[in-house]
Amino acid sequence: MTSNVRKKLFQNKVIFRELLETFVHEEWVQAIDFDTCETLDKSFISDHYKEPESDLIYKIRLCGQEAYVVILLEFQSSVDRYMALRVLNYIIAFYLDYAHSQTHPGKLPPVFPIVLYRGKRRWTAPVRISDLIEQPELLGRFAVQFEYFKINERDFTRDELLQIGNIVSTLFLTETQYDVHALV
Repeated sequence: MTSNVRKKLFQNKVIFRELLETFVHEEWVQAIDFDTCETLDKSFISDHYKEPESDLIYKIRLCGQEAYVVILLEFQSSVDRYMALRVLNYIIAFYLDYAHSQTHPGKLPPVFPIVLYRGKRRWTAPVRISDLIEQPELLGRFAVQFEYFKINERDFTRDELLQIGNIVSTLFLTETQYDVHALV
């Protein structure tokens, strides 16, 4: 499946909802007003920080407040050891552009970063930036703290995906198992 087709699938609000409700086991997911979710045009992100057609930004309402979910769709065949740095850089760029575009920005909205990986190799990159920094404990509370949420399609067995039985699990099954009989 091409990256453009996959991205279009995840732009569908039903598929976005299934992704979060099925694979993100956080209490706040239940508080999202999925009826008001919308994908954003990345034109406000500086060209320097745009990923080549591999990411989505959803604006959501969470407990009556504006929030954002950033989904980075990784199509690489190799694991990027510095993915945490890339994701943090992307979110910082988002925040800078958000603050610059608002008349009275006040506090910044929450952002939940998801890396959705479908590569053949096992994902071994750290999800925490502190795991990339030598001796972060030396700086105590001033050490950089950041973590992204990883969903690796290959972390789920065929039986788990069949038991879930929704659109997203079927997509994962298609991409990881290549079993036409299982899809039927």
